[in-house]
Amino acid sequence: MIGSTGFILFLGLSSAAFSTPITTDSLIDEMADMQHLTSFPAPKYQMLQFSSYDRRSSVPGGENWFANSDGFGKEPIPNFEEVIKAPEGGQPGQYLMCDVEGPGAIVRLFTADIKGTVRVFLDNSEAPLYDGPAMEFFLHPYDSFLAGTSLKPEDLKNTFYQRNAAYAPIPFAKHCRIVWIGDHQDIHFYHIGIRKYESGAEAVTFTPQDLAQSEERIRSVASLFADVDGQWQYHSNKKPFGFVASAAPHEWAEGIRLDGKGAVEKLVLKVEAGNIEEALRQTILHINFDDMPWSQVESPIGDFFGTGPGINPYSSIPFSVAPDGTMACRFIMPYKASVRISFENMGSQRVKISGSVLPMDYEWNEASMYFRAKWRVEHELVSSDPMDLPFLLARGKGVYVGTAIMVLNPNTIPTGDGNWWGEGDEKVFVDNDRFPSIFGTGSEDYFNYAWGIPDVVTLAYGGQSRDDGPSSRCFSSNYRWHIIDGIPFEHNIAFYMEMFFHVRTEGISYARLTYCYAGDGTIDDHVSITSSDVSMPQLPAAWEPMAARGASNYAFQACEELITPMASLSFEEGPIWQGGKVLVWRPERDQDELSMEFAVAEDGDYELALACAYRPNGGSFATKLDGAPFSFNGQESICLSTPYHVQSRMLVSSPIRLTSGKHQFKLTAAQAGKMIGLDFWGIHKVG
Repeated sequence: MIGSTGFILFLGLSSAAFSTPITTDSLIDEMADMQHLTSFPAPKYQMLQFSSYDRRSSVPGGENWFANSDGFGKEPIPNFEEVIKAPEGGQPGQYLMCDVEGPGAIVRLFTADIKGTVRVFLDNSEAPLYDGPAMEFFLHPYDSFLAGTSLKPEDLKNTFYQRNAAYAPIPFAKHCRIVWIGDHQDIHFYHIGIRKYESGAEAVTFTPQDLAQSEERIRSVASLFADVDGQWQYHSNKKPFGFVASAAPHEWAEGIRLDGKGAVEKLVLKVEAGNIEEALRQTILHINFDDMPWSQVESPIGDFFGTGPGINPYSSIPFSVAPDGTMACRFIMPYKASVRISFENMGSQRVKISGSVLPMDYEWNEASMYFRAKWRVEHELVSSDPMDLPFLLARGKGVYVGTAIMVLNPNTIPTGDGNWWGEGDEKVFVDNDRFPSIFGTGSEDYFNYAWGIPDVVTLAYGGQSRDDGPSSRCFSSNYRWHIIDGIPFEHNIAFYMEMFFHVRTEGISYARLTYCYAGDGTIDDHVSITSSDVSMPQLPAAWEPMAARGASNYAFQACEELITPMASLSFEEGPIWQGGKVLVWRPERDQDELSMEFAVAEDGDYELALACAYRPNGGSFATKLDGAPFSFNGQESICLSTPYHVQSRMLVSSPIRLTSGKHQFKLTAAQAGKMIGLDFWGIHKVG
C-alpha cells in the first residue's frame, strides 16, 4: 500500500510540480504561440467539452446515436448535466452545465443562441464570478470585467470573440461550476471547453482585475489576430531556403531536404499550372521527418493549407492563402536529424512548385512531437441516413490541433432549410473514453459559426473560406484550429464527424484534413492517396431549384424568361447556376433600368425571391415593385460585390400583399459597366 501510494505521488510530481503557474497571462500568451504545440503539455491536461448535445444519444452506435435535439428547446431530456431544480409555480428551472474539480481553465465558449441567465462559480465561492444573461457570457465573457481598463468590446470583436465562439481564458485553481437558469423549452445551445489539469498543477484563479493587469497582452494578441500576415513575428533569425520544383504527370519532384536537428518554422508554397484548381488538388505534398518510411504529412497541396478546391484567400494563425496563390504554413515542424519535402503529381498536366522553408533552432527532447497532417476523401456519398465519418483514428501519444473540410454538396433545394450539409456533430473519444469527452451540436458549431450561414467568415481560429451557394449548395470549405484548446491524447484518439444532411442527397464529396502532433511510435488509419481520390468532384452541368423544405410551395423561373432581351444582356455558363447559365446585365449608364414581369394567379400575401451572382466586379442596384420602393433581406439597395469569390445567393423578401394579375419588378443600376448576375426568380404564397 505504501509503495503504491508513493508511486502515485511520484507520477503526479513528475510533470506538474516544477511547472510555472497557469494564469490568465500565461493562457493568453499561448493563444498566439505555435511552439508550445510541439511538446506534449506539461502539466498534462484533459480537454473536456460540455455541450447541449441531445441526451438521448447515450450509447455509441445505439438507437438514438444521431438524435438531434441539440438545444432548440422542448427536448425530451433536458440538455444539461443535471436538473438542479425543476421549474415550478411559473419560476424558471436551474440546470447544471458543468461541474469540474480543478485545477483547470475555461478556454472556449460557443452559442448559436441561448436564453436565460448563467451563474459562474469558481473555487466553490458562494458569490458568482458572473451572474447575468447567458448570451452575453457565451459570446462576450470578458465584457463584464472591462471596468478599470481602457479596453472596449470592439477591441475583442473578431479577435478574442470569433463569430459565435469566444476564446477568453478563465483559469481556476480548485473548481468550476456553471448553472443555467431558464425554461428548458427555450433555445439553449452551448459549448463549454475546459482544460482539466492533472493533480498537482498550480493554477491561479481568474479575477476581474486580471484584465487590467493583462491589458497589454490582450491588446497585443487582439492586434495580431486582426492582422496575422502583417504582424506575425517569427523566432528564427536564419535565412529561408528557397526552392523550385517541376513535375510532369505521374512524376515525383524533390523540393528540399535539410539535414541536422532543427525545425521548420514557416513553409511557403506556390503552384503554377494551366488548370490551377486541378493542380492544387492533384499535386500531393509529402513531408518526411527523420527518414521515416511513411510521410508524416500527405495531402493535396491546396487542401493542406486549409482551403479548397482552388485558391480561396484567407488568413488565420497557422495558415494564410494570398490572392495570388502564395500559401504559408506557420505550424512548427521539429525533427531530430532531417526533413524532406517532395511532391507527387497525380494529375495530367505539368506543375511548377516554388517555395521556401524558414528553419529554426530546436532542441528535441522526450516531450517533443512530430507534426502530422493526413488527408482523406470519399466521393459519391449518399446521405440517406446520418453516418459517423472517421477523421482520425490513432494510437500513440499526441495533441490534436486542427481540422479542415472541403464538401461538394449537389443538393438542389436553394434554401438553408433543405440543402444544409452540416447538421452532424463532432464526436471525439480520447484514451479510455467509453463515451465521447467532446460531443458537439452541429458541424458549423464546431467551426465557430451557427445556423449553416452561407457567409464567408475567415478568423484566426475558425471559419468558412468558401461557400458557393445558393445557401450551402456546391463547394464549402471550413477550418478550425485548436491552438488554446488542443486535444491531448496519451494512448489513442478517435475523431468522428457526423455527415448529416437535411434531406437525402446523392453525389456528395467529403474531403477532410486532420492536423496533430504525435510522438514516436504513433500509428493511424491513414491510407495512401490514390489518383481516384484526387479526381475533381463535379457538379451536374445543369440543375433546377427544387421546391422542398424551406423552399416548399415556391414556383421558380429563370430570370431570362421574365425579361425582354436587349444588347446589355448576355449569359455566363457554369454548374453553379440554374440551368447551367446565369443572365448577366452590364448597364451602359448609371441609373439604367431593367424590368421583369411576373404574374400571380390570385390575391394574397407572397414572398418573392431573387437568386443573384455575387462576384469581385459585381454591381449594385435598387429595386421597385409596381413603382414603389422594395426590399430584399430588409435592404432596398443590393450590392453584388464580394472579394475573390463567385457565389450564388438567394434574396428573399418579407411577405407583401399582391393582387391577381401581372406585376412589374424593376432594377435600377447604381453604376455603368458593373456586372449584375440574375439567376432565377421565386414566388411563394404565404399561408
